[in-house]
Amino acid sequence: MAIKKSNKMSQKAVIKQIVRRCSSLGKRSQGGDGEEGLPVDVPKGHFVVYVGKNRSRFIVPISFLSRPEFQSLLQLAEEEFGFDHENGLTLPCDENLFQALTSSLR
Repeated sequence: MAIKKSNKMSQKAVIKQIVRRCSSLGKRSQGGDGEEGLPVDVPKGHFVVYVGKNRSRFIVPISFLSRPEFQSLLQLAEEEFGFDHENGLTLPCDENLFQALTSSLR
């Protein structure tokens, strides 16, 4: 299932919004210590998501944003949490399921 245009935003616009939002979270939280203010442990071309009940932190490649499997998770996240919050990109997914999904995408 891919991201739908239901909220008057194209899939491309939603992906750009997610990337921009992830980047701005790093800038605010790190205060400029890393490259462009991003957290030091997040390599270029990657972003952070929080998964599961314990909000475990995972660093994933930006290329995952174009994969239909990952887009399904993003749609679920939008429906459950929205994208307008300060707590980072949280995915409503069990940690084990997320790890299995991401290992199959690599």
